[in-house]
Amino acid sequence: MIDLYYAPTSNGQRALLVLEESGLEFRRHTLDFAKGDQKTPEFTALNPLQAMPVIRDDKGPGGKPLVLSQSIAIMLYVAEKTGKFVPQDALRRAQMQQWLMLVASDIAMTSGTIFQLSFAAPEKSPANVAFFEKRLARYFAACDAQLAGREYLADELSLADLALYPNAKGRRAVIDGHGPMPNLVRWIERMAARPAVARAMPG
Repeated sequence: MIDLYYAPTSNGQRALLVLEESGLEFRRHTLDFAKGDQKTPEFTALNPLQAMPVIRDDKGPGGKPLVLSQSIAIMLYVAEKTGKFVPQDALRRAQMQQWLMLVASDIAMTSGTIFQLSFAAPEKSPANVAFFEKRLARYFAACDAQLAGREYLADELSLADLALYPNAKGRRAVIDGHGPMPNLVRWIERMAARPAVARAMPG
């Protein structure tokens, strides 16, 4: 059994999506940041950085328990455990890795910066928010171009799609405001229609 410690942010949603799609048995433990759930001794023992998502797999490598944090690391672990979400074809696998890394290094970071500047920074600057929204739109436009004539980023459902979806859905206003991006919009709708995605991210 896998225990997922989660909150409905893009990072948490990535881990939840890959588990829902994997078919593995898991339990979801939702953390309430407002109540300080991430700062409890119990959760701090799982991740001293007090950040989620975190999984605990009773049957990790060698049959031993494993505790793992970082959403992309969790996604890679689930993919290796199940043999899913990583294309067997070498070209598709390379494409998956490229787009997965774009999400991890650029899209997620830029989206997170927008959140920090909008809500957490001590001084609010609409100009800085607009700057990073424009940068994020450029990354989304690249995804739109890649999806032209394709159902998924690497031609089959992969970790790249599951990693991108929470950011694309959460930043739909950026996509709509800097479009048109018809391929990306169709992809968002296609992803939303998947039963596992609907369970993880309803509405």
